[in-house]
Amino acid sequence: MADQLDDEFQTAFWNAKRAMMEASEAAFGRHGVRAGQQHILRVLWREDCQSPGQIARRLHLATPTVTKMTSRMEAAGLVERRPHPTDRRLVRICLTERGVGLQDVIGEELRALTERALGTLTHPQRRQLIRSLRELDTNLAGYPQPLASRSEGMKAQLARVGT
Repeated sequence: MADQLDDEFQTAFWNAKRAMMEASEAAFGRHGVRAGQQHILRVLWREDCQSPGQIARRLHLATPTVTKMTSRMEAAGLVERRPHPTDRRLVRICLTERGVGLQDVIGEELRALTERALGTLTHPQRRQLIRSLRELDTNLAGYPQPLASRSEGMKAQLARVGT
């Protein structure tokens, strides 16, 4: 029974993730934006000229991931790197005119994609799905535990069992 649930969950999640990525590539790719880059654009549309670390924290990503993504975005003319005004060690990622100009069209693509993905769900079902996805994210935070932490946890469990 558990094996079937494991398989059903893993398959359903993988298929939904794949479908979302393919639909995102198609929707945003028409405008020269790769799937995932829309998230960085949305952060910069809210507040332009942020460091890769600031963007990474807002999106819960690793800074090297943001650095790599913004390098591709820079090559596509969406963003540019600028020196930080007070700290020469830092760089800021700023929207180009092209990046700013895509806000409305990418916003419309995002709304259409969301509606397509959630179209058969009622409003309460949509809210529940979002809550469930957030809970899944929380449940998986820090998983898998680093090996050292797992062995310490196992030692503590064994010590309790042995007492």
